[in-house]
Amino acid sequence: MTTVHEPVIEISGLRKKFGSFVALDGLDLTVRQGEVAGFLGPNGAGKSTTIRILLGMYRHDGGQATVFGADPMADAVAIHRRLAYVPGDVNLWPQLSGGECIDLLLSLRGVRRESATRKAELIERFELDPTKKASTYSKGNRQKVALVAALAAPCELLLLDEPTAGLDPLMTREFTECVRDVAATGAAVLLSSHLLAEVEALCESVTIIRAGKTVQAGSLADLRHLRRSRVTATIPTGASDLAAVGGVHDFVVDGSEVTFTVEDSGLPAVTQALARHDVRGLAVEPPSLEELFLHAYDNAAATS
Repeated sequence: MTTVHEPVIEISGLRKKFGSFVALDGLDLTVRQGEVAGFLGPNGAGKSTTIRILLGMYRHDGGQATVFGADPMADAVAIHRRLAYVPGDVNLWPQLSGGECIDLLLSLRGVRRESATRKAELIERFELDPTKKASTYSKGNRQKVALVAALAAPCELLLLDEPTAGLDPLMTREFTECVRDVAATGAAVLLSSHLLAEVEALCESVTIIRAGKTVQAGSLADLRHLRRSRVTATIPTGASDLAAVGGVHDFVVDGSEVTFTVEDSGLPAVTQALARHDVRGLAVEPPSLEELFLHAYDNAAATS
């Protein structure tokens, strides 16, 4: 029996203006239980504005936005008890130690001593010295404080707005593993980022936005069907006949190496054609998230 994962975040036609500036212009977004959803777009696309509406910090001007089926503004207190949030630029109480800041952030969520073991584990994983004053912390260490506080206690929704800013690659890897653990408990995760590699490593679905509008949304597997796979083959005897196979594009021969792109519909015919040759090496790569992103943006720009 297939498990039905209920929507935790539902956004439809969301609009927000600041004076004459249109920050959101009909945005659509859904995040379900147990899902890590990527929210992708360049700085200024409207990602942070959307998250602040979900947190009840901004009132939207049009469309619909619900969290756990409730209004983020009217039901902010009840919603906040069930979520954890990590902003991209963390400000801490300068005279408190890192550990004291974590305890205070947890207490604001109603979490007390029951999180102590998990908190200690995360402090060790993120290599944070909790005894130092927050005023002495680098951007990366301030980010670690927010991540520890968000991850130290169970939640049903994790909102992450550029969460790895300032983290080195090792700490980013720890972050990735922690987020996967959270999703495995059934919590929903919304990861807002402009880093394509970060979203591709973590997310099952992605919503790509441009100028406050959704320009592409779906699972990564589904979105990859919109683009061609890249094939690289080493064929010493040559294989110019592959260029005539249906669905093959961008065909290039460089000595014994052949490269081309192929539509999904053309893969069976390409496989049959390759079987007739003495293939010494073969790689088939699905389109990267970067290619999907650029494709979505090019299409949006062409129709705007």
